[in-house]
Amino acid sequence: MPSDEPRLKTEIRVSAHLRRAQIAGAFATIARRGDPDAGAVAVKVYLGGSTARLFIQSRDLDGKMMWREPFEDDCSETNIDSWLKKEALIDPDLWVVEIEDQAGRAFLD
Repeated sequence: MPSDEPRLKTEIRVSAHLRRAQIAGAFATIARRGDPDAGAVAVKVYLGGSTARLFIQSRDLDGKMMWREPFEDDCSETNIDSWLKKEALIDPDLWVVEIEDQAGRAFLD
């Protein structure tokens, strides 16, 4: 059953995500721009020592926004970058946000 909640454009949501991270003192940037209106979002959080975590935005069965992790644990940044490269071939609308934060925060909703 689709959700009736209004959907903000992806470009606006990504911009707000960047501001939230930057206000908290983290470095955040857009590594890949997707469709400004309806692209999916991936958030890569650099943890240091070439280790990172990845969060992918998706919707649950009720159509509500949620975040999932395609990897069970922290993994190498190289593995995540390879996964994102393949995902972008499947979904050219994909946005990728990269965050570097000493505390490892992803600033997800």
